[in-house]
Amino acid sequence: MPLILGTNSIKDTGFDVANSCRFDAGSSSYMSKSLGTGSTTNATISMWFKRGKLVQGDLYQMYDDGSNLFRIRLSATYIQLNVGASGADIVIKTTSRFFRDVSAWYHLVVAIDLSDSTAENKIKLYINGIRETSFSTNTNTTTTSGAWVGGSSDYTLNIGREPDNTDFFDGYMSEVVFIDGTTLDATSFGEFDEDSGIWKPIDVSGLTFGTNGFYLDFKDSANLGNDANGGTDFTESGLAAVDQSTDTCTNNFATLNPLIYESRNNTFAEGNLKITGGTADGWDNKYGVSTIAVSSGKWYLEAKATTMVTSQGVLGIIKTSQALSGSLRDIGTACIDSGGSISGGGGDFQTGLTSFANGDIAGIAFDADAGTVQFYRNGSTYGSQVTSIASDTYYFATNSYEQGAVMEFNFGSPPFAISSGNTDGNDYGNFEYAVPSGYYSLNTKNLAEYG
Repeated sequence: MPLILGTNSIKDTGFDVANSCRFDAGSSSYMSKSLGTGSTTNATISMWFKRGKLVQGDLYQMYDDGSNLFRIRLSATYIQLNVGASGADIVIKTTSRFFRDVSAWYHLVVAIDLSDSTAENKIKLYINGIRETSFSTNTNTTTTSGAWVGGSSDYTLNIGREPDNTDFFDGYMSEVVFIDGTTLDATSFGEFDEDSGIWKPIDVSGLTFGTNGFYLDFKDSANLGNDANGGTDFTESGLAAVDQSTDTCTNNFATLNPLIYESRNNTFAEGNLKITGGTADGWDNKYGVSTIAVSSGKWYLEAKATTMVTSQGVLGIIKTSQALSGSLRDIGTACIDSGGSISGGGGDFQTGLTSFANGDIAGIAFDADAGTVQFYRNGSTYGSQVTSIASDTYYFATNSYEQGAVMEFNFGSPPFAISSGNTDGNDYGNFEYAVPSGYYSLNTKNLAEYG
């Protein structure tokens, strides 16, 4: 199945998606709007999404009440389509395959044509350009019409939540499209890259959207629910301007990876860019490591020390082969210690530096080719350059021994407000402080050129 992964990249897709919207389940983030009368037979839904925490939540729901609805749901593992009519589940399609990759952007298309005489073809699901045909549960309907297709005055359309409970989507969405009255397949929204074979988006602005159709491009940070097709805007809840992201299906940014270290009650939030240390449990490690590891190139990122505790490895690099075998401070190749030192390999390289306080922003410039690291604190160099770093593959990482430590990472698409705004030499990223010359934010476009 072709994906856009952290380790795969397309330098120039021909069509670039500028923005996504970051939904945080812990903040109950969603959008909704009421509808007029739409088609009762034909519709198409298209959206790109990247998972955050692997929790159950609805991507999309056409909702009248608990007995009458259409929804696209993510569980911790699978995708499910569900149609309820008069209290009965008339459609249930649960994918056999799992979708757990938090580093990947997925493209999902649902094509509805209730006039089709074949029950299996009335609702089709496409993932990354390919029709999904294997389902662990596959209940089809023989119905020929339904208000849940295009909506009516009784229905509310929700993006990112299940109205009946607290199931909110966690992650990123981009290029969210609803076509009312027309059934399209995946090729109306994407194509396979001729060089890499990766499924990629195409421009959808020329499509006919229909009465209740809409297009969410998330380009207006002050109005993330803006319908770029010109229809009624969505009402946002639990979303703010900072939730506009440049992590998109055409330029995939690194995040933290909860799959590598989800134990010890860590909490990952804000699109896997915020990590909170879990229950205090002695010297066990609580890691946050990047979804993208590097072995070449020059890379820059920032991390906000939102809440500091003692014995904390604020920010550093660690070999992928060692990431779970000990603390960042003890075996990491180089890291900033919260108490004011630069540590690595069980020892201190430099001591007597200024301790990190709540709100400080750490920075790291890692030259994997030359084998050097320069740390920063609030835009100024922090200690002298660490040299003689062995050639290997490294994660960017943070970890703590204590409960309550909070770090917020900025690989170029920050989860916190930036007061200045600086980009790298390719004009990617949004950083609080100037990016050192020749260093780049960690995303797939830069990886294609420099990684």
